[in-house]
Parts: sequence; C-alpha cells; structure tokens
Amino acid sequence: MTIRTRLTFWYAAVLFVSLLAVGVAAYFEIAEARSAVLRKAGVPERLIARDQEEDFEDVSEILIWCGLPALMLAVGGGWWLMKKSLAPVARLRAAAEKITARNLNDRLPRTGNGDELDRLTGVFNEMLARLNDSFNRIREFTLHASHELKTPLTVLSGEAEVALRDESLSAAERERAASQLDELRRLARIVDGLTLLAKADAGQIALALEPVRLDELVRDNFADAQILAEPQRIQVELAACEEISVRGDRHRLRQLLLNLADNAVKYNQPQGRVTMSLRRANGAAEFTIANTGPGIPPEALPRVFDRFYRGDPAHSQTVDGCGLGLSIAKWIVSAHNGTIQIESAPVKRTTVTVRLPLNN
Repeated sequence: MTIRTRLTFWYAAVLFVSLLAVGVAAYFEIAEARSAVLRKAGVPERLIARDQEEDFEDVSEILIWCGLPALMLAVGGGWWLMKKSLAPVARLRAAAEKITARNLNDRLPRTGNGDELDRLTGVFNEMLARLNDSFNRIREFTLHASHELKTPLTVLSGEAEVALRDESLSAAERERAASQLDELRRLARIVDGLTLLAKADAGQIALALEPVRLDELVRDNFADAQILAEPQRIQVELAACEEISVRGDRHRLRQLLLNLADNAVKYNQPQGRVTMSLRRANGAAEFTIANTGPGIPPEALPRVFDRFYRGDPAHSQTVDGCGLGLSIAKWIVSAHNGTIQIESAPVKRTTVTVRLPLNN
C-alpha cells in the first residue's frame, strides 16, 4: 500500500468520525434546547419524546444529504492534494532507481525550495559523492595492485619454466615445479581478469566496433569447445548456426564465447553434453549454450555474475577457475548493448542465453 493510499484512508476515517461526532453533538444540543422550551410551555413528555425522534431524523437527513457529500468531496480533495504533495517523492524514487555503480556521478534532482524533501535529496547526493569516491579508490587500488603484480608473476613463471627444462631435476622436483607453474599461471589469469574489470569500471577500455560475422566466431568457438571437452569425453553439438552479422569488437566477442564454452565444459559431468546454437530471434542475434552439469541452485542464480562468486563450494574445489569468467562475460555483453541470462534446472540442464543487436 502506498503512502498516499494509507494517508487517504486515515484522513477519511478521521473525517467520518468527526462527522459522526458533530451529528451526535448537534442532535443532543437541539434536542436538549427544544425539550427545555417545551417543558416550560407545559407540553406532555409523550409529545416531547416524539419531537426528539423527529429531531433525530432531521439530523440524520442533514448528515446523509449534506455531510456525506461534503465528506466525499473532502476525501477527493485530500487525495488530490496528497498526490501533488508526494509527486516529488515519486520523481526522487524514479531517479534513485537509475543509480548504479556505473553512474554514481549522476545526482538526484533537487526542487530548490529548501523544504524537508529538498534537504533530504541534498543528503542523498552527498552520500552518492562519498560512494563514488570510495568506488574510485577501490578501482584505482585494484588497477594499480594488478599492474604491480604482473611483473613478479611473469618473472616467477619464467623461472619455473626454466626449472622445468633442467634435466637434472628428480621426478618429485619436476612435479613440484610444474605445480608451482600451474598456480602462477592461474594467479596471472586472476590478475588479468581483475585488470580488465577494473579498466572496464573506469571506462578505460575502448571497443573496436566493426561489422562482425558472429556465425564465424561461433563455429570457431565450437571447434575450441571440442578440444576443451575431449579430455572428459564430453560431446559438443552445434544445433544451429545462422549467418548473422553484428556490430562489435571481434576480440571481445570471441573472449565472450570462449568464456561461456569453457564454463560449459568445466561445470559438466563426464561424458556429458554441451549444445550451442545461433539464431535470429525477435530482431536480435540469440546465442545459447547449454550443458548437462550439476546445475545452479535457484538461490544462487541472482549472484552468478558477481565477481569471485562460485555457487557450489564442494564442486568448485574440483574445478579450476577464479569466479571472474561470467563477470567478464556480462561486461562484454553490456558493452555491446546486449543481454545475458542464465536458466538452470539442478542436476539436469543449465542454459546461458546471449542476445546482441543485429548489424543493420
């Protein structure tokens, strides 16, 4: 129930009770005054009681024919006045709903009349400024930290690769060096992902937009997915691949498709299935990829695009990943003015659907 509706109900109730109180008071005043006059004139009590009944009927008629219309008019006027008074609140709510982490520089509109609502809007704007400053500091820290980590990681990876080429190493030492190299490469992928997302948040990544044959990228991605799926004997199918052209960044679109294919293979069951398709649907290019993995619990679906979020801790421990792939995928889709959504039936099927505008 809205504030306006609630206030109107309260307002109508107060007016109705007030109207009854006025009617009751008027009846008793009229009846008492007339009874006193009639008693002085020597009128019998029987006739006085009849006059009191007539007074009650007269007051009731006045309340019905005059009081109720006045009550309805007052309620209607109150509804209109409250609508006008609360209109700035509705505009403030609509403007606040548009504020996200990407547009904290925007400010809520102020009326400038200095009333309580205008001052509250000013407080909200000051809060947005503080939030924007905090987000900028986090982005700068992430960007600088990931940049500083790249050099030592490159050096350590190089040293591990050199150590692996040393033929004097024992089998145990070689295995240890190989494990260290794998972890260093995994850490390097995390750093690269954080760098990409931090630059994207700061608006420092410019897309090289051009007409791109999306069907060609999907066929290349299909071939890559078959290679990724071979160790687990997962079957990869390309159900449909219509000739479709979009306007986008070829490198980023390829990265998007590869991230989705990699997830579909990693979060699958041995000898499972991955199905891809590319079609035109509702004036857009629609790419879908589905797998037969363990699925995603319903309560985890709203958070799958959060950074570092991994829905099933038990399963995630056996899967190599850092929880940034879907975050990067969502950014790429959003940067191309598209949409991405995930539907999942646990232990049955998980489907990712990407829609991108056609190149008209």
